[in-house]
Amino acid sequence: MINLNGKVVLVTGASRGIGAACVRSLLDAGASVAAHLGRSGHGAQTLIEAFGAERIHVLSGDLAREGEAIRLFEAAAAWQGRIDVVVNNAGVAPSVTVDDPLEAWANVWHETLQVNLLSVADTCREAIGHFRGHGGGIIINIASRAAFRGDQPDAMHYAASKGGVIALTRSIARGFAHEGVLAYAVAPGWVRTEMAEAYLDEHAAELDREFPLGDAAPPEDVAATVVFLASGLVRHMTGATLDINGASYVR
Repeated sequence: MINLNGKVVLVTGASRGIGAACVRSLLDAGASVAAHLGRSGHGAQTLIEAFGAERIHVLSGDLAREGEAIRLFEAAAAWQGRIDVVVNNAGVAPSVTVDDPLEAWANVWHETLQVNLLSVADTCREAIGHFRGHGGGIIINIASRAAFRGDQPDAMHYAASKGGVIALTRSIARGFAHEGVLAYAVAPGWVRTEMAEAYLDEHAAELDREFPLGDAAPPEDVAATVVFLASGLVRHMTGATLDINGASYVR
């Protein structure tokens, strides 16, 4: 089993789904976790009761606000005096199409890029500066299958944001490896989370043909991948994207 004892990890978007699974798996592996639980802070007490306040530090904040990612990183780093691993998981996927009014189109694109890409870039920037003074560190960015195959017409903005995350991750890996900064992307397809459950059940018949393994991935598959990457066991994998889509899309 991977041992992350002594490592301090920041996870954004940790209140449910992939983020919540990552937090629990990282804690189970021995890490201490600064968990960003979004605007509401939902789920904080449950985590504290399960793992103790000395190993879980809860943060809240709206990543749709410019500059919020920087504040969150600073707060996370102040908790234990350092961050060893960053997991950029927070994301949004509101629906909008070219047939919607221009104002709605612009607002959705702006919010999606701010949360899914610009806040990730800000966090990465802070992490790189921080890692330089602490002997290096690891960045794990949660992207999407959509970054490579595109998405439906009502989610072009989401696919575009995740494509940006892939390019950002590869650029960091290429540009900062010599300073000990490792960067990886994880690209899930459909994941059976609370947010996706209703859609997956409603479209089960048509999606059945899409899943060679018979179902969407459980969030624990993504979390296990994050724990592996957080271990730093394969440093020369830096820059890679790990696909978790059950062979529904093979690059």
